[in-house]
Amino acid sequence: MGTNGSTMLEPLRQGLPPIDPATVSSSASCALPARYEAVRGARHFTKATLGQWELSERFDDVALVVSELVTNALRHALPTDSGREPREAQDPPVRLHLMRWTSRLVCAVRDPSHDGPATRESEEDFSAESGRGLFLVDSFSDSWGWHPLAGSLHGKVVWALFRLG
Repeated sequence: MGTNGSTMLEPLRQGLPPIDPATVSSSASCALPARYEAVRGARHFTKATLGQWELSERFDDVALVVSELVTNALRHALPTDSGREPREAQDPPVRLHLMRWTSRLVCAVRDPSHDGPATRESEEDFSAESGRGLFLVDSFSDSWGWHPLAGSLHGKVVWALFRLG
């Protein structure tokens, strides 16, 4: 997660014992291209990673949340000229991180925007054909949030936490 990893993890303590970022038992990360096909790649990456961690039974909920977070990053967080490839191979516009501890799993999507995610609040907005992604994230994860990045990383991370049995 770069230089801001421990800061990004601070809000994940909600109602759970404190975690030390150094005690992540497993983590995986993948860069995603600035194309909507990246959502499918993120789901495949999530399926493979959860399979390696013997958490395949959590795939449906986690994959739905990952799909929503990646879609939001691609739709709302990228500049309008993002159809071209990133300037540098090590500077992907969107990155998916999966982190596992004994009692929790965190999905985090990093994007270049500093703007926080917006939720639909009215019934009229909720009946629209799009815009319910964060409602689904809230419904299928145990908690979620976002945090601006600092230091050499620019943008934000939107994360979702799943408690593990």
